[in-house]
Amino acid sequence: MQFLRDLLDKQAPLFKKGGKLEKLYPLYEAHDTILFTPGDVTKAPAHVRDGIDLKRLMFTVVIALIPCIVVACYNTGHMANAAMNPDVGMGGWRGLIIDILGIGYSATNPFACFFHGFLYWFPVLIVTFVVGGAIEVLFSIIRKHEVNEGFLVTGMLFPLVLPPTIPLWQVAVGIAFGVFIGKEVFGGTGMNILNPALTARAFLFFAYPAQISGDKVWVAVNEANQIDGFSGATALGRMASIVDPSVPNAIYGPIQEMKITWLDAFLGSIPGSMGETSTLACLLGAALLIVTGVGSWRTMAGVFAGGFVMATVFNLIGSETNALLNLPFHWHFVLGGFAFGMVFMATDPVSSPYTDRGRLVYGFLIGACAILIRVVNPAYPEGMMLAILLLNVLAPLIDHFAIRANIQRRLARNAI
Repeated sequence: MQFLRDLLDKQAPLFKKGGKLEKLYPLYEAHDTILFTPGDVTKAPAHVRDGIDLKRLMFTVVIALIPCIVVACYNTGHMANAAMNPDVGMGGWRGLIIDILGIGYSATNPFACFFHGFLYWFPVLIVTFVVGGAIEVLFSIIRKHEVNEGFLVTGMLFPLVLPPTIPLWQVAVGIAFGVFIGKEVFGGTGMNILNPALTARAFLFFAYPAQISGDKVWVAVNEANQIDGFSGATALGRMASIVDPSVPNAIYGPIQEMKITWLDAFLGSIPGSMGETSTLACLLGAALLIVTGVGSWRTMAGVFAGGFVMATVFNLIGSETNALLNLPFHWHFVLGGFAFGMVFMATDPVSSPYTDRGRLVYGFLIGACAILIRVVNPAYPEGMMLAILLLNVLAPLIDHFAIRANIQRRLARNAI
């Protein structure tokens, strides 16, 4: 590490004021900040000093995402290996790498499953960071300020909300839209009103629906006989499109057809976006975020409560033609991106309210709207993405009324 420190210090004069590469200082500063703790500290007595900074905040979220990343790689590879013929193998560069390394395609070998899935997740991650990071650096150079660590979390979140078969050029287009429209046009990190990762996914969802939704995109698949996966719809997609009122307990028909149990959905061994399938992995990340204070437990509790109340109301209404209307909340909670959105998307500190009461209301409305969209509009069986983006826009208004209510209570308490 001392070698790296000496190397960066030696190159520093080139990038600092008056140096030949002065305009590229944000690029130098980004590498320096990632590798080492910044040397600048607050000096004025009015500041409160502690050991937390933006880098530590972002890295805490990344650490909380590790369980979701592990499950994303394993589940993608496991479902692919389980559906293919190990003797036939697969084509393309992924198959070439697996064959050269001699890893094989066994569905019972955890490492073989993880590595196969890793070959789908990792390229999406690389494209996300190359394209999104380049836009971040470009805007930092234009605005003449350092590169913020905010994109670190956006870059880790975005691949996890995509299907494994997403074309890489669409990944590039999506993250470019998310960073530029979702954040930079508002002024950069800390100024955006929308979650950049969800903005990017929403753009892909509406611009390229065939590659981001439907029956054939959720699990890795190839052409001809050299398959490397199983193609099929998500449980939510099936329930939104197939209903047979003549079948008793029809709500569980699609779930039984896909041969999944509630435990399968909770652990994450079902089709879906790469990092969203495991509720257990999301809850492990939630525990870390709550303990460290990085994620708001109020927002998470609000999302859970809102989803529970709305699902219960729909269950009481009931329906013979809409299976999702009868789906109990404990199934809503483990299907789709409900848990992932509750833990990692809704708790974004920039696009969510700042007040404690506001976070409770904000979370409750997200949970309620997510279930409402799932049930009422079968064209969008997921619902969580649209619910969070809608409440992102309303977050300042929620804060306004929360602060106004606090002021009124204090005035009444002091009889003014």
